Amino acid sequence: MNDKKTPELYIVGAGPGDPDLITVKGYKILQQAKVILYDNLANKSLLDLAPADCEKIYVGKHPYGSYTPQEDIHELIKTKAFEKGQVVRLKGGDPFIFGRGFEEVLFARKHGIKTQFIPGITSMQTAGMNDIPLTHRALSEGMWIVTGTKKDGSLSADLALAMQSNTTVIIYMGMKKAGYIAQAYIANGKGETPVAIIQHASLPNQKAAKGLVKDLETIIGENHLTHPAIIIIGQVVNIPTDSV
Repeated sequence: MNDKKTPELYIVGAGPGDPDLITVKGYKILQQAKVILYDNLANKSLLDLAPADCEKIYVGKHPYGSYTPQEDIHELIKTKAFEKGQVVRLKGGDPFIFGRGFEEVLFARKHGIKTQFIPGITSMQTAGMNDIPLTHRALSEGMWIVTGTKKDGSLSADLALAMQSNTTVIIYMGMKKAGYIAQAYIANGKGETPVAIIQHASLPNQKAAKGLVKDLETIIGENHLTHPAIIIIGQVVNIPTDSV
């Protein structure tokens, strides 16, 4: 009998936090997982969906703190895929939105491992759970999604372009750059633009606050907000909830 296992990697988006927000496809894959490599933002209760003999390995990265090097994660993907067949890489939010999911796909393919991507609900979509539509036909022509911190630690230059358009700006990983973000808007004469900060989006311990972008640092400090959080800037933040 041939017991050789076909090496496979499933990149699965765990969603923004609430375990009920995982996709049906992601749910089904977890139920048959042989190995799960999970990160810091994936809800740990999702691990309970896996079979009893599933190997679960934490490979998380705490924001601005300790982390598992990406090279180590790659090696685990390769080793476990050839050892046990199916590996599920469970990543918070959507792994292809400011995640490194695609790097892991390319690594796996390079080593002859079959891959499949299962999208997840990303944290910006929880804005609607806080009465903030990301687009609105009267107020926002679209969305501009940027990272607050680039690989070299600097603020994304795209922010300067984004604030010039009639669009909603969503900033991931921007809490440590709050002062720079506020000053950028003030310098462009847009300090009065509404802003919202949502921490631990979709979870029971979610915290959120609103104000003007010129006061971003003050809002964060007074409300004791920290990462993980998203920053949403635009007129959609202040749509009256009783409007038609």
